[in-house]
Amino acid sequence: MTGTLNETPRANRLHIGFYGRCNSGKSSLINAFANQKISIVSEVAGTTTDPVYKSMEIHGLGACVLIDTAGFDDISELGEIRIQKTKEAAEKTDIAVILFSDNEIDNELSWYNYFRKKNTPVLVVISKADTISDIESLKSRIEKEISVHPIVVSAEKQIGIDSLKEQLIRSIPEDFEMPSITGRLVSEGDIVLLCMPQDIQAPKGRLILPQVQTTRDLLDNKCIIISVTTDKLDAALAAMKEPPKLIITDSQVYKTVYEKKPAESMLTSFSTLFAAYKGDYQYYYDSAKIIDKLTEKSKVLIAECCTHAPLAEDIGREKLPAMLRKRVGSGLTVDIVSGTDFPQELTGYDLIIQCGACMFNRKYVMSRINRAKEQNVPMTNYGVAIAYISGIIDFIVN
Repeated sequence: MTGTLNETPRANRLHIGFYGRCNSGKSSLINAFANQKISIVSEVAGTTTDPVYKSMEIHGLGACVLIDTAGFDDISELGEIRIQKTKEAAEKTDIAVILFSDNEIDNELSWYNYFRKKNTPVLVVISKADTISDIESLKSRIEKEISVHPIVVSAEKQIGIDSLKEQLIRSIPEDFEMPSITGRLVSEGDIVLLCMPQDIQAPKGRLILPQVQTTRDLLDNKCIIISVTTDKLDAALAAMKEPPKLIITDSQVYKTVYEKKPAESMLTSFSTLFAAYKGDYQYYYDSAKIIDKLTEKSKVLIAECCTHAPLAEDIGREKLPAMLRKRVGSGLTVDIVSGTDFPQELTGYDLIIQCGACMFNRKYVMSRINRAKEQNVPMTNYGVAIAYISGIIDFIVN
């Protein structure tokens, strides 16, 4: 989370993941590529445990995150856990770099196919070129198996680093450039009113990340921004000569703001904006209707992206479950997960409700949505769910 307007949050950066077996040269290659010591390099297998995420600015790639992962053949005592962390990193990866270091390539080919099925661009790299006796044989086998010409690199000798960078630039997904959060709703000169209650969840002296990112986006769109807390909403509206073009509120006060807003003003929430910005708004909208079908025997999963300590006024852990149980009944089962602790098996749930996901990149959010779709489980997010429960879902914009 950041309190400044000029930093690019990690979630909005191009995520480049490096994958390979233990001691295939991932950490060395990342250090050579970044021209700095990001990862620990050692001959000891399994040196990289949890994935290492390094945010950087690289010419031609822009703001990006380099991800160093544990070897996908790790057979140590904690190997299974490390491999699971590597799989979690894979769901966030916008471009995958797979390292081949010898003629044993079955694992590498399996991961190559895994990324291709996810429509993730993949670069095939022969690493440690200075130590391989028969590179041509390895190149031929790779080309025969997957019809891809590998990039030959050596971190030690600085061979192929520029070629790798050039290929990464060419591999940036066409749809990676994140659209404007608000650009489809506003134009230059529009007045936008932000209603931002500062409750116990808000970090002291700072704004929460969706508020920061939305404010910056509105500034980029040359809008005139007025910010208030909920208790000053009436005063702000009374002081304005004309109604604001758009009002953006915190989801938990959706109903209050809707009842007070001028008829001419459009209304949305930060979480609702992020439903379209990071996810699949139509799927969220359609899934929210399942709330009407929930019973006390139903089971709901609430997925937070943040890993903050639970607080008394927490919207995901306290307020949203209370809204659902008030509507459905006290017997409704609500499970809560946070961070990347998102279940692989979802079929036991009748509905998933995720937060706005400001801390995750769109690639990772879409991997969750696609998992839910594959298992035929409805999935929505905080803002859309609260708008539906409040009866205003068809009167908001996204």
